Amino acid sequence: MLPITLTPHSLKAALIGQGEALARRQALLAEAGVEARLLPQDAPDEALTGLNLLFVAGLPEGESRALAARARALGVLVNVEDVLPLCDFHVPAIVRRGDLLLAISTGGQVPGLSRRLREALSDQFGPEWTTRLRDLAKARARWRSEGMSMAEVSQMVRAHVEREGWL
Repeated sequence: MLPITLTPHSLKAALIGQGEALARRQALLAEAGVEARLLPQDAPDEALTGLNLLFVAGLPEGESRALAARARALGVLVNVEDVLPLCDFHVPAIVRRGDLLLAISTGGQVPGLSRRLREALSDQFGPEWTTRLRDLAKARARWRSEGMSMAEVSQMVRAHVEREGWL
C-alpha cells in the first residue's frame, strides 16, 4: 500500500453507480472537496478519457468488472466499492477535523476493523482539533517567516503540543 493524500482541485474524478453505495461515495468526495462527475452506467469511453479516478458503487459485479476494465485500459485508476480484486486503490476509513485527516486502512481486507478504529479515533480527536490545527498552522508560518529551520519549527510544534497536553 502507498498512502497518499491527493489535492482535490487537481483531480478529475467520476462516479458511476446507484443506490446507497453511490450516495456514500458522492458524500465522501464532496466532503474532500472533489468535484466528481456523475456518469451513466453506459458511459462511452470518451466520458472516461482524461479521468484520474473512477469510483464504481452499487452495481452488479459483472457490470463493475466491465467498467473497471474499460477505465483501466484508458489509464484511469478504479475503485469498485467492496470488490477488492477490482480495485486499484482503496478508500480508508476517515476522521476529518477541518484540514486534519486521520486515515485508517486495512488494504480493503477488513473494513469492519477500519470502521471500528475510525470510531475510536473520532472519540479521541474531537471538533476542537479543527481550531488547534488552524492555530498551529499560523504559528508554524510565523516561525518559518522568522527564519527558523524546518528542524526548529518541528521542535516548536512538538513542544507546543506537549505544553498544551493535546496528546
